[in-house]
Amino acid sequence: MPLSTTDHQLLLHAIKLAEGSIGLSEPNPRVGCVLRDAQGQPAGEGFTQQAGGPHAEVMALRQAAAAGRSLTGGTAWVSLEPCAHHGRTPPCADALIAAGLNRVVVACPDPYAEVAGQGIARLRAAGITVDLAEPSATLNAARELNIGFFSRVQRQRPWVRMKIAASLDGRTALLDGSSQWITSEAARADGHRWRRRAGAVLTGIGTVRDDDPRLDVRGFDIATQPLRVVLDSGFATPPTARLLQGPGRTLVVGAREEALRMARLRAAGAELLLLADDRGRVDLRALLSKLATDGVNELHVEAGATLNAALLQTGLVDELLVYLAPKLLGPGRDIAALPALQQLSQAIALRFEDVYRVGDDVCLRARQIAADAFLA
Repeated sequence: MPLSTTDHQLLLHAIKLAEGSIGLSEPNPRVGCVLRDAQGQPAGEGFTQQAGGPHAEVMALRQAAAAGRSLTGGTAWVSLEPCAHHGRTPPCADALIAAGLNRVVVACPDPYAEVAGQGIARLRAAGITVDLAEPSATLNAARELNIGFFSRVQRQRPWVRMKIAASLDGRTALLDGSSQWITSEAARADGHRWRRRAGAVLTGIGTVRDDDPRLDVRGFDIATQPLRVVLDSGFATPPTARLLQGPGRTLVVGAREEALRMARLRAAGAELLLLADDRGRVDLRALLSKLATDGVNELHVEAGATLNAALLQTGLVDELLVYLAPKLLGPGRDIAALPALQQLSQAIALRFEDVYRVGDDVCLRARQIAADAFLA
């Protein structure tokens, strides 16, 4: 039976609460929970905290307890299936059972192997009615909020989002590399909002040399800065580069031993990784696998034309986030140094997900057509 309008409204509220976990709960999923008592009155709500801290259900239960609200016979609405395993924290399914709830409404099942239906099964075994959202905007919203978590669990690689700032004629910089600033301050702030979602931010040695970026999150609260990752085959990153100054960690990934350069980077606080493919370049697929193993759900790419093209040609980019300024620059640097095509059918096909104004600019969000097939 389809969920009621009220169920959908409260699940959407739980999903909105779960947005509070962005920049906080990684690598754990972003989850929200809403509780009502047996009379249907609000009793508590919460969202998942830092890894090792309380999950959304426990936060909501604590709020209800602090307010002296009985949950016997009540209902919980959760944006993701309650966990059933004992990791850093006890199972949330057990906490909901102990609270005496009569019903739990779930927006989306959890794909993680140690949950994956077991949370729902445990609740039902305890006599609790569990209802799941049918295919709907509510289910889609729950999945989208945790698209990186789903990607890491189901594809063993992060969701890769490539951010680009360009002129209306597709230039990311002048021929001499000047690029600050093509887009508006509002667009740059919106870029930080998206960067905040990521477990890691990826760039290349060319961007480090040309722009000396910091690649940290600014203007938004965040518990832990994303890992900064530099693709640098010969470990030529200057030890004075701003992205080595913190806060947070920086990983420089190379393809060949350069003992002196590597020693200097280590002394500057960088973590180093050798990861070469059979052509003597950094192995992009292996890097994404390694980042997933290390708990990176979303990878945010801010790079130049060469690395952008390599990622696109390898089929590793799931989503493009393109900020277009109302400017025409003429000759300059391209979005991606892709090779010439012989026919239009060879083009990389995308699907627009969203278009919105930000300051004087426009943001286009486009997705590889097959990128989210794992969500089906």
